Amino acid sequence: MAEDKSAPASGSILVVGGGISGLTCALEAAEVGYEVFLVEKNPYLGGRVAQLNQYFPKLCPPTCGLEINFRRIKDNPRIKVFTLAEVEKAEGTPGNYAVRIRIDPRYVNENCTCCGACATACQSEVPSEFNFGMNRIKGAFLPHDMSFPARYVLSPQIIGTEDAQRCKAACTYDAIDLEMQPKTIDLQVGAVVWATGWEPYDANKIDNLGFGRYPNIITNMMMERLASTNGPTQGKILRPSDGKAPASVAFVQCAGSRDENHLPYCSYICCMASLKQATYVRALYPEAKIYIFYIDIRSPGQKYEKFFKRIQADENVFFIKGKVAEVSEDPATQTITVVAENAVTGEKVRQAVDMVVLATGMQPSAAGAKLPADLRYTPEGFILNDFEKGGMFAAGCANKPADVVSSNQNATGMALKAIQTLVRR
Repeated sequence: MAEDKSAPASGSILVVGGGISGLTCALEAAEVGYEVFLVEKNPYLGGRVAQLNQYFPKLCPPTCGLEINFRRIKDNPRIKVFTLAEVEKAEGTPGNYAVRIRIDPRYVNENCTCCGACATACQSEVPSEFNFGMNRIKGAFLPHDMSFPARYVLSPQIIGTEDAQRCKAACTYDAIDLEMQPKTIDLQVGAVVWATGWEPYDANKIDNLGFGRYPNIITNMMMERLASTNGPTQGKILRPSDGKAPASVAFVQCAGSRDENHLPYCSYICCMASLKQATYVRALYPEAKIYIFYIDIRSPGQKYEKFFKRIQADENVFFIKGKVAEVSEDPATQTITVVAENAVTGEKVRQAVDMVVLATGMQPSAAGAKLPADLRYTPEGFILNDFEKGGMFAAGCANKPADVVSSNQNATGMALKAIQTLVRR
């Protein structure tokens, strides 16, 4: 009876999601000696962080942190990366999971040198998913400047067309393989960490805030791309309607958050994101006026509170405590009028601005489609960790809304939990 008759634990860990949480978890486990399989549905690693212009606490570009992590992955033979890949099933018990992964074709192999000849030859354009459709890119493209793996991708939309043949003919390194097919691989792993991240809440669902009807109303993630030097406007924050510099910008907090009709919870980072983006506008346009409409400003921790106080002291930034009820557009000038009730004075506020930024919340990626594994969720789609059962764990924003620092800390903890499953502690 004293014998351990349980199945031997596999020495491998599967990390699903290549955003900042997945990268951290994979590296922490691999660098103490464990084999790690890292699966990412996009053709590149980096997740939402790769789309940011700057992040807290130092307001530095995400390239600095990502570049270090990519180098660590490249130098670590224990990490096997699969991009354009998704888990089809994960079955079993802690220490012994059978996982099936589907890998979609990139149509570009390891011979790629990122010379860009395929993109030059390609005539077709497709919407840029990385830039939230704000611009169009060639059907043969590098997802972004810091893409890892550093390889081009051919859009499935051009496969079977003359453009695909042009790309193949232009490549002198024999890197274009138009015959690539989807494939599946089976893995045996001891633990699975779901770092599947988050999606911006669909602002089209918030009828009263005008997104999709008025071009000068954008989301907070779209603002990050506008402010980024590798974004659709090369870092110039311009009105989408006419390409002009905005003289005034309104930030609408809790756009769909803390609302039982949309997201009933606070997404933790939206207030700080808007405060950060106010600095983007002020740096580019020193005379611009910023109006922040909020329910409560949530700035958790000493560093964030200090940052809030600094923005609050700016004479060109105005805080209005009140939830925005409606917006309207002047057809002649395409300026937007934001209407809210000031919760302090009780007065109805009508503020005309050149642009509006909606602080849409975080929705877990698993909210739309549940993952193919035996997992428990909150009603909103966040994965609940069952530490007593063990074996499978959620990290970062798959588990709860979080900033980059908190996500990294949490991912390190989940790497340890995965390792404990392997060594049966």
